[in-house]
Amino acid sequence: MKKNEYILPDQKAAGRRNLKEQAERVSFSMPEHLHRLGEGKTYFVRTYGCQANVRDGETLGGLLEEMGFSPAAAQEEADVLIFNTCAVRRAAEEHVLGEIGNLKPLKEKHPEKIFGVCGCMAQEEGIVRELINKYPQVDLIFGTHNLDQLPSLMEKVLQGKRSISVLSEEGRIIEGMPAVRTKPYKGFVNIMYGCDKFCTYCIVPYTRGKQRSRRMEDILAEITQLREAGGKEVQLLGQNVNAYGKDLGMEDGFTDLLRACAETGIERIRFYTSHPRDYSSSTIDVMRDYPNVMKALHLPVQSGSDEILRRMNRGYTAESYRKLVDEMKAKIPDITFTTDLIVGFPSETDEQFEKTLELVDYCRFDSAFTFIYSPREGTPAARMEDDIPLSVKKERLQVLNERITKYARENNEAYAERTLKVLCEGPSKKRDDVFSGYSEENKLVNFTGKGIREGEIVPVRITGVKSYSLDGEAL
Repeated sequence: MKKNEYILPDQKAAGRRNLKEQAERVSFSMPEHLHRLGEGKTYFVRTYGCQANVRDGETLGGLLEEMGFSPAAAQEEADVLIFNTCAVRRAAEEHVLGEIGNLKPLKEKHPEKIFGVCGCMAQEEGIVRELINKYPQVDLIFGTHNLDQLPSLMEKVLQGKRSISVLSEEGRIIEGMPAVRTKPYKGFVNIMYGCDKFCTYCIVPYTRGKQRSRRMEDILAEITQLREAGGKEVQLLGQNVNAYGKDLGMEDGFTDLLRACAETGIERIRFYTSHPRDYSSSTIDVMRDYPNVMKALHLPVQSGSDEILRRMNRGYTAESYRKLVDEMKAKIPDITFTTDLIVGFPSETDEQFEKTLELVDYCRFDSAFTFIYSPREGTPAARMEDDIPLSVKKERLQVLNERITKYARENNEAYAERTLKVLCEGPSKKRDDVFSGYSEENKLVNFTGKGIREGEIVPVRITGVKSYSLDGEAL
């Protein structure tokens, strides 16, 4: 029986610890004796969820490879398997727990294998206790604030201890951790961590903590390094990028950062995710004035009803959202919009759902992530009565998706016979003789061509249109 080493989270303080005026910044350094810890062993990181989780997965890969581990071709073959998890929806958590449960026979057959869980699920006290008590095959649990501790935790596991470290140390920003880029030509760069908005349905402030912005010079150095290594596109990440720098006392921090990123000379810049409440006209001006800032924006709205937006604590109205969209389209006529929408939020009436459809009709989004509301334990909305029947939620979701698909198709029709610049991401998932990639407008394009390399930006003439993708041929 393994000895347990537990550092459990304080649920009352999770996401809300008192921070210093500015987050503590620490330079990562791995002890010399840990560099050979994984020699001869393999690893596999299974990542779920958003771009921030993908970026965390790249860091996990970098740490493990610096310890001497090499990547495995499949998770069943790995000596170390880490589940890098998402906690936005309970359904996602249940899926991960099911995957972990299925590993029990493999652990019994190969007790030397190491199974770990990290990410947002590992910041929830209930989930951590469930993993400890019901899943003995899990050797290692660590939270979103503890990625840098992976080497020391792994050392303890190899010594026969079950190591769990999910203490919220959200006041820190760790610079200089290694990373294995998923795609060397396309890099994720965190500009901030956490969120201070506290939307009533959202668990992120409790799993990733208060907002902490990285220093601009550290961000620019990482982008420059990516560009010099041949990177073509950077995606700036933050739960609410528009609020970048507010915790550092910057008046218009995101605009200043976006301009500075554009001036590094990298060919493409995208950013996720924007909050309508914090958008400034100056940011729109930078998007307009710099060709390497992509004219494609993800701007979550969640609902078209002012009352539902108030109950969600979103901090804007449907009319102010419309005005923001109008300003952007006036300044950048070719801008494309995607969004997030939730149906069936507590107390949502048929009339309030119709307001969402009216907003969709007005904005004509290019696509949307649409969700049925489900309560997340620990959020204010979970204390509201979940009074919308599931059948009604499903019906509303279907109506909403049909409306979104209609506009997606109509918007895509405008690209027929046009030539778009596409960053090739390799062969299509369905056909080896067809390439796939994204245009500047963030349109998925499947195209034919010869001698095209992954990571190359290719002019493609659009020959066919679908609702959520375009077909074309490389020129």
